[in-house]
Amino acid sequence: MLLQIAIDSAAGAAQASTAQPSLTLLDLLMKGGWIMIPILLLSVVAVFLMIERFIVISRAAKVDPNFMRNIKEFLLAGKMDSALAMCKSTNTPIARLLEKGLKRLGKPIKEIESAVENTGKLEIYKLEKNLGYLGIIAAIAPMFGFVGTISGVIKIFYNISLADNISIGLIAGGLYEKMITTAAGLVVGIVAHIGFHFLNTMIDRVSFQLESTAVEFIDLLQEPAK
Repeated sequence: MLLQIAIDSAAGAAQASTAQPSLTLLDLLMKGGWIMIPILLLSVVAVFLMIERFIVISRAAKVDPNFMRNIKEFLLAGKMDSALAMCKSTNTPIARLLEKGLKRLGKPIKEIESAVENTGKLEIYKLEKNLGYLGIIAAIAPMFGFVGTISGVIKIFYNISLADNISIGLIAGGLYEKMITTAAGLVVGIVAHIGFHFLNTMIDRVSFQLESTAVEFIDLLQEPAK
């Protein structure tokens, strides 16, 4: 008898699983309605911007520890052309900053300092390129999700008004749209927000490197006068 009960239970579970097919992620997203299209587009753009900026900023943050030491040796030895050639052959913000300063040698120290400072600001601006769009996505993605929430609620009340009764079947579609779009918008917004601040933190580190290099370079130019 126990064996028969176990067999019947297994058969009932199998029939239940057959009658209720699993819901895939794609099917779940499709139930979010048309508002999922802009949310998915925003997610693609956000991922692209985060990867692209991460690669650019990571390359800018890589500095050869011997670079500044070699520049200092060239300057102390009076080999300005060698120092300038080394900066031109190195594709980093720090190298371009020093190159600008080396080209101003012979002019007042204030003018050199101003040129170096402006070059540093320009390099930071290049690193921040398109980061504003990532911040916009972080702000508007949840708003699209809330639009989906309102759309889902409207659908629920519209279906109820047509059927003149309340049932799970009538409100299920609207609830799917309401919850899925809200969740999707929040997820995209959170990811974009984290990426935005993480990349800004990386840029702050590069900015600190540029400021430190600029100070060291200006001090180096003033050493012979001491």
